[in-house]
Amino acid sequence: MRNDRPKGPGKSGRRERPAERPAPRSAKPTGERPRPPAPAAVAEPPRRESVEEIARENRRDRPAVEWPKGERPAFRAPVVLEVEPGADYALLDSGDGEKLERYGPLTIRRPENQAIWPRRMAAARWDGADAIFTGDTDEEGAGRWRFPATPLGETWPMRQDGLPYLGRFTSFRHVGVFPEQAVHWRFMTETIERERERERHQRPVRVLNLFGYTGLASLLAARAGAEVTHVDASKRAIGWARENAELAGLSGAPIRWICEDAVRYAEREARRGSAYDIILLDPPKFGRGPKGEVWQLFEDLPHLLVLMRQLLSDRPLALVLTAYSIRSSFYSLSALMGEAMRGLGGTVESGELVIREEGEDARHLSTSLFSRWVSA
Repeated sequence: MRNDRPKGPGKSGRRERPAERPAPRSAKPTGERPRPPAPAAVAEPPRRESVEEIARENRRDRPAVEWPKGERPAFRAPVVLEVEPGADYALLDSGDGEKLERYGPLTIRRPENQAIWPRRMAAARWDGADAIFTGDTDEEGAGRWRFPATPLGETWPMRQDGLPYLGRFTSFRHVGVFPEQAVHWRFMTETIERERERERHQRPVRVLNLFGYTGLASLLAARAGAEVTHVDASKRAIGWARENAELAGLSGAPIRWICEDAVRYAEREARRGSAYDIILLDPPKFGRGPKGEVWQLFEDLPHLLVLMRQLLSDRPLALVLTAYSIRSSFYSLSALMGEAMRGLGGTVESGELVIREEGEDARHLSTSLFSRWVSA
């Protein structure tokens, strides 16, 4: 039976497509460009502390310096300690802000701010150097080495009083050794050998070498018969010192190699009650420790020097301080050393380390200030 029911209005029996919605009218133009999307917020980098802030933080919990009591040692100044030309090293000429040196087989030309006088030698002698440093003339300024004749490697063989080691071209115009220190090294080794002959010590002389760099002082002390603690904040310098020890046949010598901030190490040794017979201090004007510690000579030296007094043994021999590139005088270092050594007797000797040029009409190049306390 057919369904004859009429269909409702608008219905045809087939499915019809729904009516499409009219497209929205576009906004009327306003003459303005669409605004770009707001940039995503960028987190600001953490603020880095300044060197001064780090230095103040290092000293924040440091106790006030407690100066020793008693009479000051005898005072001798000015004392000028001179390095003369020899087979290992010679200052060939200096002047016009530079110096020409011989290190073993090599002639080396470097900046020298102290050399404000004219040169003695002809330009051809200077230009014929095996290695010439070019770059920043500041003591710690970076630069590079130029080798006019033959390309040279990073290192070359050297000797100091018969002890072999490696000279080294660094980016800060240094060559792995400070030749003016030879006068202190000879004083130290002679003192160690004299004590051995006297048999004053039932044990070896104990030496602390702070800011030890490439280790020549430590190696010379060990060769003379001392037990040595070598401290430097630079892991690279410690590696160089160990390399020199192996070259010198002293890799088995009684030397402790410590990579640490000098002040932190001295503070810990003082708490332990450690003691040394000879202490060498060769601090920079400014330096960084392996954990970001900051060293500033004028601010930190008084504290460190009093710590050194605490670390001297009951039969101390010497405390040697050298200072480079500072706006001070050896009288200032002498006064500081005298206060730190009150009550110990002995003598404080202070002055300059100088290097005499080779040849006739030689001049003296001042390299650093020093002050040293000696027991006798």
